[in-house]
Amino acid sequence: MAHMNPLRRGEIPELEDLFAHYDTTLGFVPNSLFTMARRPEILRAFSELITQIWNTGSLPKPLKPLLAIVSSSAAGCRYCQAHEAVDASERGVGADKIAAIWYFETSPLFDDAERAALRLARDASVLPNGVGDRHFAELREHWDDGQIVEMMAVIGLFGFLNRWNDTMATDLEDDPLGFASATYADEDWDLGKHG
Repeated sequence: MAHMNPLRRGEIPELEDLFAHYDTTLGFVPNSLFTMARRPEILRAFSELITQIWNTGSLPKPLKPLLAIVSSSAAGCRYCQAHEAVDASERGVGADKIAAIWYFETSPLFDDAERAALRLARDASVLPNGVGDRHFAELREHWDDGQIVEMMAVIGLFGFLNRWNDTMATDLEDDPLGFASATYADEDWDLGKHG
């Protein structure tokens, strides 16, 4: 059960333009945003940040939600794992690859460039931070510095979101819950504190 009830959409009509954007891009508005809406200026700034991170740069768009899943997994946030599984699917990542994310080190569905990026996401998201020189040497075999900055923007964004949603115990919406439960069924995935 959430530690703070999200506002109802009708209570905040001044944010309808922002919510309409999420209706279009996700098909629903995440509960986390309805909680964040208690401070509209924070929600608007956050929404702009996520839009820039998701939609700019040269990093392959399907890689971004995979980075977010691995980062969220390392941090233990089920809410963000579920959301990013849906996002990965929306960005053209196959269900088999999304389900194999836990085995990116050995799965033939991932190439060396993806493995280097996903290692960064995992190791940057644990406490204490596990990133060292070898990560950057490996990354630079496949990615330029701008792309590495994009990766860190995704990982940093999910550092915020993982802490936000796990601390708030944000209730997971039906669509991402159903998708994650089906996709990660072999992993005994559950929603944890998010329901």
